[in-house]
This record gives sequence, C-alpha cells and structure tokens, in this order.
Amino acid sequence: MKSKQSGVTLIGFLIIMAVVGFFAYIGMKLLPSYSEYMGVVKAMNQIASEGTDGKTLDAIRRELFFKMNFQYVDDATIKPADITIQRNSGGANLLNVNYDKQIPFMYNIDFLLHFDKSVPLQGNLGQ
Repeated sequence: MKSKQSGVTLIGFLIIMAVVGFFAYIGMKLLPSYSEYMGVVKAMNQIASEGTDGKTLDAIRRELFFKMNFQYVDDATIKPADITIQRNSGGANLLNVNYDKQIPFMYNIDFLLHFDKSVPLQGNLGQ
C-alpha cells in the first residue's frame, strides 16, 4: 500500500515567502507615513478643541507646527502653504491640511501618497 504525501514543496515555500516578503517590504515603507498622518490628525484635533478666538492663520500655523513636533511629524513633510482655513458664510471655519508625500520604493518606482484632512474650528478668527 503506497502512501501519498501532501504539503508544500521547498520551491512552493520559497515562492510563498517571496510574496509575503514583498508585501512586508511595502508595509515597512508605507507604515511610517500613515503613522505620521495620524500625528497630523491628532495635532489638528487639539487645535480645533482648544478654540481659535482672535487667532490669525499664521498663529494657528505656528501652533499646529509646534503640536506636530510632539507627534514626530517631520518638518519637511508639511509646508505652511499646505495649511489653509476655509471660511464659510455660516460662521463655521474649517482647518484644512492637504499634502502629498513621495516615498521611494525601488529603482525608479515611487509611491505617491495624498493626505487631506479638515476639522471644524471653534471660535472666531482674527484678521
């Protein structure tokens, strides 16, 4: 009576490990950018919850950059022009951060990540 073996061969196992390794490498490249984005969101929520009575856009930008420093957001990631305030006629103002991040992957292949987040601000803005 012959028994038939079943399972993964060495070549099959190596192919599976190559695929898993490739996706792990992609994850290792992308995860820090998304972690940084979560720091940006946290800093924006702190600014929004503190209120903005009488603060100008420049003061809000400075305060946001200060808070993002504590969240390990790289200074080169977000430029002051990426931070805007949308003033609505209804009185609700939105703090908007919109930026792109380019991550080199391999050879001439890069990832381009686009992040866009808006939070409502409390209080009146200064000029």
